[in-house]
Amino acid sequence: MKLMPLCVAGTGLALMLPSAFAEGFLEDSKASLDLRNFYMNRDFREGSGQSQREEWAQGFILRYQSGYTPGAIGVGFDAIGMLGIKLDSGRGRAGTGLLPVEDDRDVSDDYSKAGGTLKLRASSSEFKLGTLLPKWPTLQANDGRLLPQTFEGMQLQVRELKGLELTGAQIQRVVQRDQTSDEGLALNNKNRRFSGSLDGGDFELLGLSYRVLENTDFSYQYARFENIYRQQFVGLSDRRKGEWGAFNTDIRLFLSDDEGNAHGGDIDNRAFSAMGTYKLNGHSLGVGYQVMSGDSAFPYVAGANPYLVNFVQIGDFAEKDERSWQLRYDYDLAKVGIPGLTFMTRYLRGSGADVRGADGGGERELDVELQYVFQSGSLKGMGVRLRSATYRSDFARDANDARVIISYPLSLL
Repeated sequence: MKLMPLCVAGTGLALMLPSAFAEGFLEDSKASLDLRNFYMNRDFREGSGQSQREEWAQGFILRYQSGYTPGAIGVGFDAIGMLGIKLDSGRGRAGTGLLPVEDDRDVSDDYSKAGGTLKLRASSSEFKLGTLLPKWPTLQANDGRLLPQTFEGMQLQVRELKGLELTGAQIQRVVQRDQTSDEGLALNNKNRRFSGSLDGGDFELLGLSYRVLENTDFSYQYARFENIYRQQFVGLSDRRKGEWGAFNTDIRLFLSDDEGNAHGGDIDNRAFSAMGTYKLNGHSLGVGYQVMSGDSAFPYVAGANPYLVNFVQIGDFAEKDERSWQLRYDYDLAKVGIPGLTFMTRYLRGSGADVRGADGGGERELDVELQYVFQSGSLKGMGVRLRSATYRSDFARDANDARVIISYPLSLL
């Protein structure tokens, strides 16, 4: 097994710097190792093709974050190194997204990847160049399997005014969660939503986030996926708390159309989604609604997570003309004397989806999740997460999905 050396490049760089220059660089450095054991089974209930995907793997994610050197412009470096080891898989069961699948459908015993990020800080603003794990409304890195998806590019975050953050970014390449090498960006084409080559150029965005009131945030982003689509996002989140409990509101609106040479074909979509959640005494009840309008489905970068309230364990409910709703319940069992144990269940139903070649436009999903995080002792911080999803659809294969995830974070610096 081979792990690429970039994962420790930040430490080596710091040690070569003069001690005065590296004062903040070393003193504020952090290093951690995340252990992630992941079992996944997706059983397709009908349809042709592979009937089941089942794999088990162990992941190691080593992160290093330096501080900044002294001066008007501080210099720093971050690094990430990742290793995935196959515990159980096979040609007839591969494809869960935990492990890379070779051209002959075989699965490697292990795989690794790494990246480094140069960062500069001036006042309260920060510039990063290299490996990024973005969490923007228009582009969110996927961390839902053994190892996270990473992107290559640059970003600038300006925070010079209280409550206001400006963001600019350009992304050129991506390393998918179950791959070792980078590749160009492409358009997600779930259920054959789009036509064409689907390959695009750079992804660029400009945006702002502003705290309008103490409990209310407004955000806006404009993104351009070269030769694929343009997209605007407007979001509003509000949090209210009192003796009667707490109520959170999350509203999201996307406006998308095709751009440049339109490699993904005609794109014209307006996606509105909203979620309201009421919390009281450990109980949490949420209701979500999502609607797609326009002449196409919702576009987003392949492999990434769409920032929609009804994007869940299996479905994203983002087909052309689809309307969907969600009912969600959470409970924190610390209220009954079991701190660290939480429960979640949600039910989603979509209708009216216009899918090429489909006989109907409905889909539904039921998710159940139980998670426990050890609160003390030698296992403090270890999390055990059990996830189950039942998915039924008129236009996609029915599936039952089960996952067991054990995670253990270790602080090294």
